[in-house]
Amino acid sequence: MAMTFVPSSTSSTFRPTLIRCASANERQALFSRIAPVYDNLNDLLSLGQHRIWKRMAVSWTGAKMGDCVLDVCCGSGDLSFLLSDKVGSHGKVIGLDFSKDQLSFALSRQQSLSKNCFMNIEWVEGDALDLPFSDGWFDAITMGYGLRNVVDKQKAMQEIFRVLKTGSTVSILDFNKSNELLTSAVTEWMIDNIVVPVATGYGLSEEYRYLKRSIREFLTGKELEKLALGVGFSAARHYEIGGGLMGCLVAKR
Repeated sequence: MAMTFVPSSTSSTFRPTLIRCASANERQALFSRIAPVYDNLNDLLSLGQHRIWKRMAVSWTGAKMGDCVLDVCCGSGDLSFLLSDKVGSHGKVIGLDFSKDQLSFALSRQQSLSKNCFMNIEWVEGDALDLPFSDGWFDAITMGYGLRNVVDKQKAMQEIFRVLKTGSTVSILDFNKSNELLTSAVTEWMIDNIVVPVATGYGLSEEYRYLKRSIREFLTGKELEKLALGVGFSAARHYEIGGGLMGCLVAKR
């Protein structure tokens, strides 16, 4: 039986809000400006490798046919579409983001694709720090390149823990903040000499300059594991992928 979206029982009316961050309006505007070329840039900058990393992240969730799953900070929907394949037409996927432009682009992609199972995706504008869903509702959760961009990472993890079913898994993909000086130096060199120059060609140089700072301010793999265990997850492991440039936190409730 197909599962339907149920808003949190803590309020009688579903009123999704924006992600609260240090400069929420500026951050929302940033992702809205990036939205039209986001996927093309990802393909170009990663040489298509981001698709492999995202498949790995989805596989680590253990999502299966008929499951009800959540993609937090879904952006243009890459992880949501991969989850849709996993859960099938009898499952349910919720893609949540704070950017209307990203969600609009995700919806247009959904409408242009021919797979019937993609019709099981619902796009929701909402707050990663106050997820509008009931406790213990989802069989699996993904978050791609989102945890690094929320101001209260502990609160975001607490919300993921709350809405995830006992025994289920969250998979969080993002840039890796490495303890290795060489890996960190390579990451920063690539941002300065590849990412920003390429983004400049799209008129988005300033929008991508924030990457270096956000990675520096992010948590290491060990710190992410500690964070997950601290909010109640029974197990947590951080995997370095993409030659150490990316990382994926896999945590079981």
